Amino acid sequence: MISYNTDGVKMPKIRRRDTSAWIKNVAATYGKKVGSIAYIFCDDEKILEVNKQYLQHDYYTDIITFDYCEDEAMMGKKNTISGDLFISLDTVRTNAEQQGATYEEELHRVIIHGILHLVGINDKGPGEREIMEAAENKALAMLDDNK
Repeated sequence: MISYNTDGVKMPKIRRRDTSAWIKNVAATYGKKVGSIAYIFCDDEKILEVNKQYLQHDYYTDIITFDYCEDEAMMGKKNTISGDLFISLDTVRTNAEQQGATYEEELHRVIIHGILHLVGINDKGPGEREIMEAAENKALAMLDDNK
């Protein structure tokens, strides 16, 4: 199940049914099923608070992904992804402006970025950022195919 929630912000205009189907399709290309995914759309202040409290990071970011896949594996669901994904709509808007993308394009990129983390793609090590970007672009092309 995929849920969309807000904390201190207005719900972004996304087509939830289409977005959920897209997320499930992307996960399936990695041999994964979607378990419990909760998106929490928030502002910069909330994401900074979450970043400090849980990760001891004192900076803003566009997304924080809490991965519960290990919990699923312990319950015998080893191919199931689950997690909470906090997305700062403020940072998404800023990033879109800086990268010359539309707000909607950047929001979809961030939405799927968290899912790609849950299927096992990282972006912090040498060469990993390029792998993540390629995976994001492939996933975004799948979204465009569904429109």
